Amino acid sequence: MVFDDGLRCSLFRLLQSDPRMSQRALAEALGVSLGKTNYCLKAFIDKGWVRPRRFQHNGKKRGYGYIITPDGLEAKERITVRFLQCKLTEYEALQEEIEELRQEIQNYLP
Repeated sequence: MVFDDGLRCSLFRLLQSDPRMSQRALAEALGVSLGKTNYCLKAFIDKGWVRPRRFQHNGKKRGYGYIITPDGLEAKERITVRFLQCKLTEYEALQEEIEELRQEIQNYLP
């Protein structure tokens, strides 16, 4: 299963904002399946970026919290910088394409 830097960044941001989000809530916020969310979390745990922590929920049910580790914070920074650089490159290319299209349209207008 493949997950890109955009998904990694989003998952890090969500976990940072609310470490107690359920996998179902994370999946919904990320716009991916519950299985993919579980896969991504397991990969984060295996890499040592996130540590699961049990907590009591509503006094009756048990759940997990996902705590970002110091290694995870470093990874988040690296991934975010890499993702931002990629998005800026895409943005610049899109700006160039828009300008070309504007000039092309000007040729068609009287």
